[in-house]
Amino acid sequence: MAFDYFMNPFAEWIGWFPKHYSREERVLVHKIDLLILVFACFSTWACNLDINAIYNAYVSGMQDDLELYGNRLSYLNAIYWVGTIAFQIPSNAILTVVPAEYYIPAFEIMWGMFTLGTAFVKNYNQLMIMRFFVGVTSTPCWIGNVHIINSWYRKQELGKRNAIFYNTYPLGAMFTGYLQNACLTLDGVGGLQGWRWLFIICTIITVPISFIGIVFFPNVPGKCRSRWLTAAEKELAQKRLLEDGFAPSQGLNWGVLKRVFKAWPTWVFFILANLLWQTPYPSTTPYLLWLNDVAYPSQTLSDINMVNNLSTISYAISIVSAMFFAFYSDWRGNRWDSLILAGVVVLVCNVILLVYHVPNGAMFFAFIALGFCNGPINLVIAWVAESLAYDLEVRSIAIAFVSMGYCIFALVIPLTAFQTKDQPRFFGGYVWSVCISVAELIMIPIPVYLERRDKRLGIHQVETDMIIVAAAGLDEISKEVAVSGASFSSKEKNDAVVEVHALS
Repeated sequence: MAFDYFMNPFAEWIGWFPKHYSREERVLVHKIDLLILVFACFSTWACNLDINAIYNAYVSGMQDDLELYGNRLSYLNAIYWVGTIAFQIPSNAILTVVPAEYYIPAFEIMWGMFTLGTAFVKNYNQLMIMRFFVGVTSTPCWIGNVHIINSWYRKQELGKRNAIFYNTYPLGAMFTGYLQNACLTLDGVGGLQGWRWLFIICTIITVPISFIGIVFFPNVPGKCRSRWLTAAEKELAQKRLLEDGFAPSQGLNWGVLKRVFKAWPTWVFFILANLLWQTPYPSTTPYLLWLNDVAYPSQTLSDINMVNNLSTISYAISIVSAMFFAFYSDWRGNRWDSLILAGVVVLVCNVILLVYHVPNGAMFFAFIALGFCNGPINLVIAWVAESLAYDLEVRSIAIAFVSMGYCIFALVIPLTAFQTKDQPRFFGGYVWSVCISVAELIMIPIPVYLERRDKRLGIHQVETDMIIVAAAGLDEISKEVAVSGASFSSKEKNDAVVEVHALS
């Protein structure tokens, strides 16, 4: 009661959930936040901590120790993404049939072990092997958590939860910079360089988090076996999603692939999301290398510390912008206007970087403002989930497909447009960034038009009506249980809902 007294007014004030929610639904939302977001955020934070460690290690001694000259950093980046791309869609397909509470934590332990192995590599070839397997084993963490988060919340809740989840990426990247500075003080301890200690400490952080998932993390609502939710709460979790137009699981079969690639959101958001995700790319590695080569070119300890610290600013500002635009877009009930604003700012910043011969203050502004735009662009995942609410399996695989595009670009772009040997100018890379900044502004109105067309023509209205009938069916199941005193498992209830959904 004390929790309700203090938290509910605050949650209403910030728009965490609508005022019309019943007490039971508010308690459920709070529980979902604790069970899902805590593990998902810590897990993905640790994942990004481990992934970004190599870039801070690179400017903190690894480059010379392992002779990572020329384009070798780009190739290390590429081999990581090869591993991730190979496992994107298979991972989310598997996740629709295996328990998420064991699947995702198991892979977290595995990638922690490969991160630990990175601390003891002796040469470039060994480092390439470690990076490939870090890519493979970290895949279920990111894309799997995205699927689970977008399977539990109503549409008006998705923006804020996706923003909180997204913020684990910049937090992980920021913390890596601070952690690397701390690890420099361990240089020589145990006969290991400071950058090697960074990977050891990352592993010590990563592995214990997996046990949080095993104990607390639930599967999707229709397959939830969590001991932390009552039978009534599991039922309410399904019912509220059905009321919001989210269909229950229909099972995995080959017909899912046909449905995935026939749905226009799969293709439209594959293009749009990857334009949005790639336009702020200069705020990441190119910004770090610009600081290292231009702003603070001497390799004194104080300059290395300054580079590591300043590299975190773009990530810090993206956290603020992500939360602001998440609340704004949930309040507005759409995602497109936030993305247009971000697109305009991105275009201006990339033009400044393309000109290049401007004061360092202007360059710094452009890099930081691109970091600001990293916040709202991640609303596109919530937009994908909302557009495919009528089919859980299609939504899961489509999100993986869209994310796979990001991985492909992350593999190709550093090897082509942003080659390490071209640092810090990256002329070709900045030309590319300006071009796709224009393309994304042209692309944003397309899904808006298609959604409005579908609504006007009643496309998917049949699916939506069936889902509403399924919600009514769940109410009837609950009444039967209450009258007869029978005991139904969560799986039996979900099967009944699917049957009602199909018959309707």
